[in-house]
Amino acid sequence: MPREYRTIQEVAGPLMMVSGVEGVTYDELGELELSNGEKRRCKVLEIDGGNAMVQLFESSTGINLESSKVRFLGRSMELGVSEDMLSRVFDGLGRPIDNGPEILPDERRDINGLPMNPAARSYPEEFIQTGVSAIDGLNTLVRGQKLPIFSASGLPHSQLAAQIARQAKVRGTSEPFAVVFAAMGITFEESNYFIESFRETGAIDRAVMFINLANDPAVERIATPRMALTAAEYLAFEKDMHVLVIMTDITNYADALREVSAARKEVPGRRGYPGYMYTDLATLYERAGRQKGKKGSITLIPILSMPEDDKTHPIPDLTGYITEGQIILSRELYQKGLQPPIDVLPSLSRLKDKGIGAGKTRADHANTMNQLFAAYARGKEAKELMIILGEAALTDIDKLYAKFADAFEDRYVNQGYRNNRDIEETLSIGWELLRILPRSELKRIKDEFLDEYYDAK
Repeated sequence: MPREYRTIQEVAGPLMMVSGVEGVTYDELGELELSNGEKRRCKVLEIDGGNAMVQLFESSTGINLESSKVRFLGRSMELGVSEDMLSRVFDGLGRPIDNGPEILPDERRDINGLPMNPAARSYPEEFIQTGVSAIDGLNTLVRGQKLPIFSASGLPHSQLAAQIARQAKVRGTSEPFAVVFAAMGITFEESNYFIESFRETGAIDRAVMFINLANDPAVERIATPRMALTAAEYLAFEKDMHVLVIMTDITNYADALREVSAARKEVPGRRGYPGYMYTDLATLYERAGRQKGKKGSITLIPILSMPEDDKTHPIPDLTGYITEGQIILSRELYQKGLQPPIDVLPSLSRLKDKGIGAGKTRADHANTMNQLFAAYARGKEAKELMIILGEAALTDIDKLYAKFADAFEDRYVNQGYRNNRDIEETLSIGWELLRILPRSELKRIKDEFLDEYYDAK
């Protein structure tokens, strides 16, 4: 039964203090009713005896302390879930913003979710084809994995995110595949880009989108990824779908967390972020995975822009601890005009070995992947030597490696945002590039694969 109070003591920005409350709990939802009947939603941030600190989702203008009342609803934030959510666009609090009808929910779920018992998890091992060579060929994404993209301001992570969302699929299965897309703190222009990109390619039919704009309240930004993951859990574990969750931008989410933490006057941690940010990010990322006995799965690609291109900044640093690798976008490659500018050497998918090989991709995949990494690394070293000492100082084989590095960037990494390559095409481009080098240099590839692919011109 909702409980009503007219004991608002003070309002400071988005925060409000209500005294004399009973039975109110942390994270409980509330409703503020103004004297003119207007209603605004709020959430309990802190309970101290009979005092409740409440955060408003909307602005605090026009609140009269005497004549306004707060009603506590006895439940935390929930999302009504149903299969009808597919092909729909919602705001950060789960309300439709695509002019479509309200969703008739099959059930209502607490957006904080239930933690997955580690003993109930299945090991991620099935290949997901994103259609992007630098990911599929070298940093393979596996079903149930958490693989973040580390970007930086001004780099085209939005285009890459939209490309993966449009193209991703689990091969060799007719099981349904869905994309849940959560955008936090993005501009209207970016939001429009994502929605239109999904619509024009038809990807919207299998997608659920949650869009939180830069001018929306910070507390809504904290709810947005939880809304998306709640929808994903329902589709994956109730409806047996393979769900890919893409979240952009985690940096905006962490900044909202810092803003709310500062408003609560909590002791700040590194760079002003709350000390519990690691735990908070883990409660999001760890909702991905596979469960024993369930057909569906949640694969997570969080995207974050590293402030000042700094990998040691708390947000990428903590994310790297929780997730299984990272895809890194490079400003240097972006300035060269590569699309997408993925720097494959510092990028890493810790589960890539589990999702490749015979029956998953192709038997020669692991060998060619290792050889391409090694040859590209040596080619980059040769190019650096060339800059310092001049081309004359390089041996003939070093010149070949330098040529390989240029061709690798130009043909393998640089594929554009509209080009969807299947794994066979990615592997065959890899073999074409390896033919730049003499067979004697390809020491990481078994002779049987060299006979079959290197000599088969």
